[in-house]
Amino acid sequence: METLVELIAKKRDGGRLTDEQIERIIRALGAGELADYQMSALLMAVFFRGMDDAEMVALTRAMLHSGDVLDLSSVPGVKVDKHSTGGVGDKVSICLAPLVAACGVPVPMVSGRGLGHSGGTLDKLEAIPGFRVNIETDAFARIVREVGTCMIGQTARIAPADKRIYALRDVTATVESIPLIVASILSKKLAEGIDGLVLDVKVGRGAFMKTEEDARKLATALARVGTLSGKQVVALLTDMSAPLGRAVGNAIETREAIDVLRGEGPDDTIACTLALGAEMLVLGKVAQSAEEAEKKLRDAIASGAGARVFERMIEAQGGDPAVVEDPSRLPRAPEAVLVYAETDGFVADIDALEIGLTAVAMGAGRTRADQAVDHAVGIEIVAPRGAGVRRGEPLARLHVRRQADAAAVAERVASAFRISSDPRAVPPLVIDRIVA
Repeated sequence: METLVELIAKKRDGGRLTDEQIERIIRALGAGELADYQMSALLMAVFFRGMDDAEMVALTRAMLHSGDVLDLSSVPGVKVDKHSTGGVGDKVSICLAPLVAACGVPVPMVSGRGLGHSGGTLDKLEAIPGFRVNIETDAFARIVREVGTCMIGQTARIAPADKRIYALRDVTATVESIPLIVASILSKKLAEGIDGLVLDVKVGRGAFMKTEEDARKLATALARVGTLSGKQVVALLTDMSAPLGRAVGNAIETREAIDVLRGEGPDDTIACTLALGAEMLVLGKVAQSAEEAEKKLRDAIASGAGARVFERMIEAQGGDPAVVEDPSRLPRAPEAVLVYAETDGFVADIDALEIGLTAVAMGAGRTRADQAVDHAVGIEIVAPRGAGVRRGEPLARLHVRRQADAAAVAERVASAFRISSDPRAVPPLVIDRIVA
C-alpha cells in the first residue's frame, strides 16, 4: 500500500487517485495522520493537474461522509435545495425557500455567511430580531417536517473535512480549482439529506466566476458530479454583472425578499426567484413543466401562502414573525444619504463588485470570518440599469449610521454607475440552463 506521500506525488505527476485512495486521504486528514502542509501540497497538485469525474465524485463522497449526513426520512416528499455561488444583492434564498415549501416541496437549507464582497444568507436572516441559525439537527428535521423549510448554518458535524480543506485553500491560492469547488459545495449540500439540487451559478463582475466560459465549466462539473452522486441536479447560469435587485446590505435585502413574498419587489429579483423556484418544483414532482411551476409560485405569492410559511419558519427559529407584515421592525440605519448623477443619460451598467466592496467597507460585510456585521447599513439602488437619469437626480441611497460615514463612500458608489448618452439593452438574467 502506498504511503500518503506517495499519493501526493501520484497526483503531482498527473496520476489518477482511486476511490479508496481519496477516502484514505480524507480519513487521514480527519485523524491527524495527514498534516496540513501535506494536504496543502495535494491541493496544489489538484489545482494544476485537475481531477476526472470519478475522482470528483469520490472526493465529494469522502468529504460528505467525514461527518453526519442528516436523516430527513421522516419528511415526506422529494426534498430539494438551492445553492448560489454568490454575488451582490442575492437575497433570493430568503423568499425562494418559503415559496417553494408553500407549493409542497420541502426545502432543507444549510446556508453560509458573507465573506469578501459576496453577502451571506445567514447574516441577512439574523437581521430579523431573535432569529437563530444555529439549530441542532433533530430540530432542523422537525422544522422542515412541520413548516416545510428551515434555514441554518453549517454545523461542526456537517462535512467537517470541507471546513478544514477550505481554510487551507483560502491561504494556499487554490480556491479557484473547479474540482475543489465542486467537492466543497456538493459535500455540504448532500449532507442535508436532499433528493434534488438547483444551482444558481453566477457569472459576471460581481460573481466568483467572471466569464461565461468559467461559469459554464463550473456549472457543468457540478451538474455531472451531483448526478453521478445519485441526486437530481439542474444548474442555471445567471447574470451578476450588476447587483441583483435594488438592495445591498443585510436588513434591506431581507426587506426586499419580504417584498417579493408580498407581491412586490424588483423585476429581476422576482425573475430569479421564479426561475429557480420553477426548477425546484419540477424536481420536487409537484409540477410537470416550468410554466405550471411558475403559476404555482405566483399563486403562492398572490394568496400569501409563501409569506405565511416564512412567518412560521421565523417563529420556529426564534425570530419575530411580525417582520413579514411589518418590515419596519427590521433594523434601520438612522441616516439615509442620496448619491446623485453628475450627467444626463441612461444607466448602462452598475459595477456589482464595486458596490459589494463598498457595502463591506460600510460594515455590511466582513473581510475576516470572525468579524461582526452591521445589519442596518447598506446601499439601495435608486436608478437601475436601463433607467434614464438627469444630472442631480438620485442614483443610490446610502443607509448609514452617520452622515460622515456616507461622505467616505459616496464617490465610490457614484463611480460604480456608468452613464451612457443612449439607452442600452439590459442583458437577460438567465443565460443558460445546464443538466448532466
